[in-house]
Amino acid sequence: MNTILQRQWIYRQQPVGAITPDHYELVEQALDTTLADGEVLLEARWFSVDPYMRIGQSSKPTYDPDPHPLNTVQQGGVVAQVLASRSPGFIPGDWVLSYTGWQTHARTHASALKKLDPQAAPVSTALGVLGMPGRTAWFGLTESGRPHAGEVVVVSGAAGAVGSLVVQFAKRHGARVLGIAGGGAKCAWLKEKLGADWAVDYKAFDSAEALSTEIKALTGGVDVYFDNVGGMVTDAIIPIINRRARIVICGQISQYSGGLETAEMGPRLLQHLLYQRATIQGMLARDYLHRMDEMIRIVGPWVKSGDIVFEETVVEGFNQLPAALNSLFTGEHRGKLLVKA
Repeated sequence: MNTILQRQWIYRQQPVGAITPDHYELVEQALDTTLADGEVLLEARWFSVDPYMRIGQSSKPTYDPDPHPLNTVQQGGVVAQVLASRSPGFIPGDWVLSYTGWQTHARTHASALKKLDPQAAPVSTALGVLGMPGRTAWFGLTESGRPHAGEVVVVSGAAGAVGSLVVQFAKRHGARVLGIAGGGAKCAWLKEKLGADWAVDYKAFDSAEALSTEIKALTGGVDVYFDNVGGMVTDAIIPIINRRARIVICGQISQYSGGLETAEMGPRLLQHLLYQRATIQGMLARDYLHRMDEMIRIVGPWVKSGDIVFEETVVEGFNQLPAALNSLFTGEHRGKLLVKA
């Protein structure tokens, strides 16, 4: 029997607050490389870390009926290379997108893989602008937000993997865009690199009222609010929405690290939705999985031509995966956060 050393991060303990390596166990074992018909042997090159992983660790009901099971490999998207194949569709050296999670090597059926073309775009983009975050940004904005030229679009978490794309997609729709992020450097990046009309550092404000006053003074009011953050930032936006505003709830990252079990109450501001006849809609990337090809047909050429900025923050080393996941909630990255094997 031929074997290869496989390393895995096993999810052992549900976090209540911040994620630490104590919630995982790094294990090593021999993986049998004997393949059945249709199977492929993979070696992981890039790992995605995403806020939804923390949602899956909640003991309360979320968009999945059950939490991520303990004592299993942490789930997640991976870009890998084929080492061996018993599928006619794949040969050694091929790049693929898989959902094999936090493990260095995996045997999987070819039907679970998507082949990537490294000539079309960097393969890491399959986990970012041409992957789940891109799908979230594109369809969340266009289908739920429905921006029109000249409208004001406000994006919270605007320097993140999804938010940074929403800013640019909204500009392509002719909207005026305000990005909200933490820190002056991120705000400068939003304006200078992504083309935001305004950028506001929420950390510079000690109350929702003060933040609301500043955004109202800059924009005159909000037509589309794309929310990745929730909490105080959302409290600031809802009172200044315009008539028939659209509020897109994509994420509530302010609540994930320590707030999933005892979430803060939502804004007691629903009267503003009544006054302005506004709509509020939640959206998940999975709702548009079947339309992935449509998104890539539109966004792919922009990536190839350099018309879309897709910054990647890369953490080196398989051992860093738990720490990288926790860093999503401390604001230390810009754009898409990846771990390179």
